[in-house]
Amino acid sequence: MSVPVECAVIQKHSRPYEGLTPDAVLDALESIGLRGDGRLLALNSYENRVYQVSLEDGGYVVVKFYRPGRWSDAQILEEHGFAHELSDREVPVVSPIKVKNESLHKFSGFRFAVYPRRGGRTPELEDEKVLEWIGRFLGRIHAIGAAKRFRHRPALTAGTFGEEARDWLVSSGMVAADLQEVWLGVVDEALDKVKRTFDAMQPVKAIRLHGDCHVGNILWTDDGPHFVDLDDARMGPAAQDLWMLLSGERNAAQAGLKKLLDGYRQFHDFDERELALIEPLRTLRLIHYSAWLARRWDDPAFPAAFPWFGTQRYWQDRILELREQTAAMDEPPLTV
Repeated sequence: MSVPVECAVIQKHSRPYEGLTPDAVLDALESIGLRGDGRLLALNSYENRVYQVSLEDGGYVVVKFYRPGRWSDAQILEEHGFAHELSDREVPVVSPIKVKNESLHKFSGFRFAVYPRRGGRTPELEDEKVLEWIGRFLGRIHAIGAAKRFRHRPALTAGTFGEEARDWLVSSGMVAADLQEVWLGVVDEALDKVKRTFDAMQPVKAIRLHGDCHVGNILWTDDGPHFVDLDDARMGPAAQDLWMLLSGERNAAQAGLKKLLDGYRQFHDFDERELALIEPLRTLRLIHYSAWLARRWDDPAFPAAFPWFGTQRYWQDRILELREQTAAMDEPPLTV
């Protein structure tokens, strides 16, 4: 199993996008035959840098510059291959444009991909028809995702998302010193429950996932949803692409889950045992998120966007949050 290379090399790129000026963006596009007219719009992205670019021919493209050191070329190309596989099967996923049969390009030390511009609005997840519609496409994504395995991209496990994140945070020194012992104890207790839940459910089938399927990565139009940003695609349980679309108290989350699965099951089976993984997966994401912020702290965009990270209050809140999650993992799982 391949693992992300970010942990080993991220500190070598303390200002990873320092040379990515507007001129560099336009020159990169011109290097593959796309001429911009000078108009660029920076889109909301912290992990990578993403721009909408107006072209001289009147069209638009979206160009994504990958964070140096995060993924290998093989891992990025595997993401692109999955996106093209889905698009070729008429699943509404925004996949990278191929130029001279290549989807991953390099310019002046940067790796980048170009995408068609797609508009849309935030889906209304309170609408049962919207949830069922999204569920149908998730079922199609997973039916295709289950047909093969990623060879290079990592799997979502307690080790890769939880233990690795915990260890990195401890070694980084970014956890408040007077709270580290308490925080570490709470994390270890939470991870112990996560691992016991996963172990009790073996075998859990791992499939190719979107990996970060929250409402911000789904654009809604009158023709339905289309899915964007497969940057976190990985192997993992199907429940990972479902739980982030649920919100509200238990009754609301359970009703939303039912509508998602009503659509999902039209195209792919769902193992109901995976409902017990929802809270453990949420726990892993919370731990991983703190490590993600810490790993990116040398990037000037992060202190500006997340000034509260690393404060005494931040770690106090994370301790409380993980204690609540540990209790939540003891509750009966959602049912359908």
